[in-house]
Amino acid sequence: MTSPSRNKNIGPLRRRALAGAAALSALALLAAPAAWAQPRQGGTLNWLVNPVPASIVPLTTTAGGNAEIGPKIVEGLLTYDYELKPKPLLATAWSLSADGLQYTFTLRKGVKWHDGKDFTSADVAFSILTLKQVHPRGRGTFANVVEVRTPDPYTAVVVLSKPAPFLLTALAATESPIVPKHLYEGTDIAASKYNSQPIGTGPFVFKEWVQGSHIILERNPNYWDKPKPYLDRVVVRFVLDAAARAAALESGAADLANGTGGIPLSDVERFRKLPGVEIDTRISPYLGSHQQIYFNLDTPALQKVEVRRAIAQAIDVNAFAKTVWYGLGTPSASPIGKGISRYHDASIQPYPYDPKAAEAALDAAGFKRGAGGTRLKLRVLYNPFQERRAADFVRQSLGRIGIDAAVESYDFATYVTKAYTERAFDITLESLTNLFDPTVGVQRVFWSKNFKVGLPFSNAAHYVNPEVDRLLEAAAVEVDETKRRQLFVDFQQIVHRDVPSIELGANPAITVLAKKVRDYGPTGEHIRGSFADLYFQP
Repeated sequence: MTSPSRNKNIGPLRRRALAGAAALSALALLAAPAAWAQPRQGGTLNWLVNPVPASIVPLTTTAGGNAEIGPKIVEGLLTYDYELKPKPLLATAWSLSADGLQYTFTLRKGVKWHDGKDFTSADVAFSILTLKQVHPRGRGTFANVVEVRTPDPYTAVVVLSKPAPFLLTALAATESPIVPKHLYEGTDIAASKYNSQPIGTGPFVFKEWVQGSHIILERNPNYWDKPKPYLDRVVVRFVLDAAARAAALESGAADLANGTGGIPLSDVERFRKLPGVEIDTRISPYLGSHQQIYFNLDTPALQKVEVRRAIAQAIDVNAFAKTVWYGLGTPSASPIGKGISRYHDASIQPYPYDPKAAEAALDAAGFKRGAGGTRLKLRVLYNPFQERRAADFVRQSLGRIGIDAAVESYDFATYVTKAYTERAFDITLESLTNLFDPTVGVQRVFWSKNFKVGLPFSNAAHYVNPEVDRLLEAAAVEVDETKRRQLFVDFQQIVHRDVPSIELGANPAITVLAKKVRDYGPTGEHIRGSFADLYFQP
């Protein structure tokens, strides 16, 4: 439709023609609901994803976009609604034994792998035991799994040594993909070609990956949930430049983008006014957006809690949210963010912004300003899932209290190496989501036993507190919800006092979609779901 600003310069005949076309469009819209009662078949979705992933299946890594792309091809045992209640997928029913030590899954019959082989319980057993070994969070998620029994092809029994109250929520494709045993068994899992040329059971079949350009997925004609999927094809395009992504979405060359694969936050309000696109700000409860600042506690100056608290007082978290996030995020000072409301401790607030008090604390800690006004120098890294503007905000904040903070900028892969293998940082701005349960998404960050050089997205701070370890380990096996909540509340209070991190809260979750795109994220996994329900409205 032509905008009013363009109408003012056209002739009267053209204006009447436009008015007539608008009237016809209005009549068509009135008649449309009956025609659109059923989703339409066909079409190609052009989807922008950034950064470029190292693989497609989120099996040995969840870095980059594979946790978004993979679930279109491979599936999990379950999916979830927006309250994280489980729904059937490859499993049609499930039950838990009275002692909390056995989950029994009834599997869907008639499901085929994309190569025509039958899906069975053997695939489930192999996948869960493999995830326990190779998945970044799998060794924690499935730590209590001692075996997976397969009494018949359509029954899988997961046997635990201790209860795992979070396990039933960990079985989506984005977190725990089920992969084909007949293709992976006996191979080097990390080096398998099927990580990047996947064979799954999902609604779309892998077609090609042109490095640096795109991935093509095609409709699975034998999908078990007919008539889904509705799309003929999904083209995943890797466009690294944010301005180019915005132009593609605005022009209609792209149909969908999310997060770091989408538009700059500065463009959100302008995009809200465009006629051909929609802005969705829903946060996936399964992902649980969260960003934070971690101190490297191996840095001598930062081993003093007084110094870390002084730095926390120098960073105005509310101003950060308004300027860096354009007011689109949800600040939270607790390591368990507001998205996990049943465990979040709302009493925890940011350290008050007080640069003068910060300077006095640094003086008392022995870091007085030198002749040039500098107290100490620190190296600042940032995960590219955070904007450079965020790192600059921290640099400027620390500069005001005499700390020379030098920002180092790297691509995603190099950042991971610098932060988790070389540990070449003093402060790093991270984007470690809370995920669907604190035992999975939060424990990895603060549990001393999860500090391991070279392990991405683990205990970056090298934080060690025996009481925190005890609380986290107890919460991981506690089946009483009231007791489990109290364990997490106690954990949050201690971490806030110790200041191994400065918690920023839930970063903006911005999805841009063409108005024709419907049902792209009907489950709690949001854009990390399968796209089986996605269709184009005329």
